[in-house]
Amino acid sequence: MSGTNYKHDLVGAMGLPISENPTGLMMEAAFKALNLNWRYQLFEVAESSLKDALTGMRALGFKGMNFTIPHKVKVLNHLDEVASDASIIGAVNTVRIKDGKLIGENTDGKGFIRALSEAGVSAAANHVVILGAGGAARAITVELALAGTKRLTIVNRNPERGQTLVDLLNSKTPAEAKLEPWQSTYSVPANCDILVNATSIGLYPDPAKPDIDYDSLSKKMLVCDVIPNPPDTAFLQEARQRGARTLDGLGMLVYQGAIAFKMWTGKDAPTEVMKKALEEAFA
Repeated sequence: MSGTNYKHDLVGAMGLPISENPTGLMMEAAFKALNLNWRYQLFEVAESSLKDALTGMRALGFKGMNFTIPHKVKVLNHLDEVASDASIIGAVNTVRIKDGKLIGENTDGKGFIRALSEAGVSAAANHVVILGAGGAARAITVELALAGTKRLTIVNRNPERGQTLVDLLNSKTPAEAKLEPWQSTYSVPANCDILVNATSIGLYPDPAKPDIDYDSLSKKMLVCDVIPNPPDTAFLQEARQRGARTLDGLGMLVYQGAIAFKMWTGKDAPTEVMKKALEEAFA
């Protein structure tokens, strides 16, 4: 690209596979809605080529990037700066380029916190129970802890992986965390304020739901799913049948993207436009 013919500001997404990344549709719709001359490009980049890809994007004048699996952790080795919360999480899904520096951020957990806020729920809960201990659980629990949640219970099939997250939360955040091994049907404690499914159970085309005692849910609980497709999972349907309030994963996906959008463009994202683009993609 020559300087005289360069007509777009660019951001890019690196990861595999492109066919499973709906974020491009959401971002392109947002750029169009605000009449921004920007493009969101998807790139499949091998792990061995990650450093070279970053060098090339910086040289070509990209404004930022998103990263999906398998690059969220490895990219930390190639950045100039990493935000404090992303450093605790140990993964980056967003990079912004400022004064030529690659600055790593993690907007996943922030997106969940904003989804809570938009639903009128404070992140400073007394007790949150998280199903799972993977990347989504890590990002969400760190941001909850930093936002004032007092107690976090991690429920996970792999005790070692779950304990690793518990140890991280207890050592790096103000929250009190504990592990509940998920060895049989899990009964949600009555003092739980927010229950979050942070596993991939129920992701399209899987119709399954997490193995919990759904009769242990109550009307005072907010039950959340991180899965955006389908937005109304079997997990959430079961929760509503018990009278619990529910929050789907579409909001988290939209708001984590909106936060990245603001980092790159300096403008507030048109979240309703972004949500509509995802709903059409998942229909």
